[in-house]
Amino acid sequence: MAAGPYSDTVMDHFTNPRNMGEIEDANGVGEVGNPSCGDVMKLYLKVNNDGVIENSTFKTFGCGAAIASSSMTTEMLKGAKVEDALKLTNQAIVDALGGLPPAKIHCSVMAEEAVEAALKDYYTKQGKDASIVDSMKAELKIDAE
Repeated sequence: MAAGPYSDTVMDHFTNPRNMGEIEDANGVGEVGNPSCGDVMKLYLKVNNDGVIENSTFKTFGCGAAIASSSMTTEMLKGAKVEDALKLTNQAIVDALGGLPPAKIHCSVMAEEAVEAALKDYYTKQGKDASIVDSMKAELKIDAE
């Protein structure tokens, strides 16, 4: 049964978060948020040689919606190709969670930004220009219009 403004899925991912913790040998790590305002999300990726995200974990300091958004994001990333991970939008995260209250949408935006930050770190560690992430993201927005 949903609790107040939160769906059953949000409550499930908050009370039973998936993929919480660090990946010791992560080859992509992104941290977003601001400790002074209360929400910080750190996303870890383990990408294999074929460019597929084998594992994704998180550490989040924040409200239930931030934890649920982080948890759902890691589930959505596992098995995805790096290029496809860039297609993950905050709206897709909100939809997968069964909705978020308007005042909590920023949690899903933070998750999308954490994915972008982790992918930039991944590309940098591969010896590539991290700005490729911005270019690919811009192309996706043009294609969507």
